[in-house]
Amino acid sequence: MSKGSTRRPGRPNRGRVRELGIVTIAAALVVWASSGADAAHLARIVIDGTINPATADFIHESIERAHGDGALALVIELDTPGGLLTSTKSIVKDILAAPLPVVVYVAPSGAGAGSAGVFITLAAHVAAMAPGTNIGAAHPVAGGGQDIGGDMREKLENFTASFSEAIAQKRGRNTEWAERAVRESVSITEREALEKRVVDHVAGSLEELVKQATGRKVEVAGKQVALAFDGVRDPDGTLRVVTLEMRLKQKVLNILADPNVAGLLMMAALAGLYIEFSNPGLVFPGVVGAISLLLALTAFQVLPINYTGLVLILLGVALILGEFFVPSGFLGMGGATALILGALFLFDTPEADLMIDRGIIYTIGGFLLVVMLLLMWVVGSALRQRPMLGGEGLVGTIGEVHAWEGGAGIVRVHGEEWQAESSEPLARGDAVEVLGHVGTLRLRVGRSKASQG
Repeated sequence: MSKGSTRRPGRPNRGRVRELGIVTIAAALVVWASSGADAAHLARIVIDGTINPATADFIHESIERAHGDGALALVIELDTPGGLLTSTKSIVKDILAAPLPVVVYVAPSGAGAGSAGVFITLAAHVAAMAPGTNIGAAHPVAGGGQDIGGDMREKLENFTASFSEAIAQKRGRNTEWAERAVRESVSITEREALEKRVVDHVAGSLEELVKQATGRKVEVAGKQVALAFDGVRDPDGTLRVVTLEMRLKQKVLNILADPNVAGLLMMAALAGLYIEFSNPGLVFPGVVGAISLLLALTAFQVLPINYTGLVLILLGVALILGEFFVPSGFLGMGGATALILGALFLFDTPEADLMIDRGIIYTIGGFLLVVMLLLMWVVGSALRQRPMLGGEGLVGTIGEVHAWEGGAGIVRVHGEEWQAESSEPLARGDAVEVLGHVGTLRLRVGRSKASQG
C-alpha cells in the first residue's frame, strides 16, 4: 500500500455497494412486474345500463385488451333493459369472433338481461345468471314501448327471431325459447333459464361461477378449448381478476346515449338560450345553453332519431323564439306543446327500445306551459294598464295654462311644460285637463270640469 492511501484492505467501496443494491432492487421489481403481467387472470367489465355505441365500443376494446394482456377469459357482468339493435349486432359479432372465451354473467341479484341483453347472453361462450335475475322480452318495439304495426313489424320480427335462433344454435342453446323470446316476449327466471338450456350455470358469485365453469369445453376461434381456470387464484385462494374501465370518451358517450339525458340537455339548451336572448348580457345562461345544445346534438348523432319528433322540436323552438318579436304568450304555448310532442316522438324508432321518461317530459313541458301562461298574464296586464309615460300617460291629468294665444299655447303638467292646443278659449292661469295628444310632443287640452263647476 502506498504511503498516502487511506483505503483499508478487505473493506468494499461504499459507492459500489450502493450501486449494486439499486441494480438488484430494480431487477427484482422488473421480475415481479413481468411475473404479475404474465400471471393467469380473468378480465372483467361491468355493463349496467342501455346498450349503445359506447357500450359496443367498450366491449370491442375490452376483448382486444383482455386477449393482449393474456387473460384466460373476459367476464361481462350484465344488467341491461335493452338498447339499440345495431349496437347489439356489433357486440354479438365481437363475442362470436372473440379470440378468448367470453363469459356473460347476468348479475347481481335483481339484475336482468332484457331485449338486447338476451342476444348478448346467448352469444357468450359461457352464459350464467345470479339468483334472483331474469332474462327475456326480446320482442322488437318502437321507441315509446308500443308495438310496431304494418309490414315493418313482420319484417323486423322475422329478422330478430332468426337472429336470435342463429345465435342460440351456434352456442348449442335452446333455439325454440330464443324464438319465443322475440315473437312472444317471454321472460324467465334464472332457474327456468338453466332448466331450458338458455344459460349454462346459476352462480351466486363470480368465484362460484369460476368453479362451475372450470373444465368446460367451448369453441373459441374455431377450436375446442377447455376452460382451465385453476390457475387464476393467488396462493391465498383469492380470485385474480383485473377489472377494465371505460375510457373517458366512452363514459361521456355512454351518459349522453341515455335518452333522458339527451332530452334534458335539449331542454336546458332551449331554456338557457331563451333566457340569454330575452335578457342580453347575462352571458352565463347563454354559455350553459350553447354547451348543452352541442352535447344534445352529440347524443342525437349516437341515438336513432325519429325525424317527425325532431321537426316538432325545431317548430317549438321557432315558436318560442317568435315570442321575442311578438310577445303574447300564445306562440310560447304553441312552442311548449310542440316540444312536448317532439320529445315523445324523438326516439320512437324500430331500431331501438329507448325513450325519454314521460315524467321528465311532462314535468318540463308543464313548466314551460306555466311560464308561457304567466307571460300571457303579464302581457295582458301591461296592455290593460294605463300608460304612465309620454303624452298617453298624461291623459286625464290636470294642468295649468302658462301662456296662451289663439288656440294654442304652453301648459304646465306635473311640473313640465308642454305645447298644447284647444278648441276652447283659454287664458293664463286656467286649469285644464289633458284630453289626448297630437304627435309625441303636443297635447290636446280642454278646460277642467272642476274649475267649470
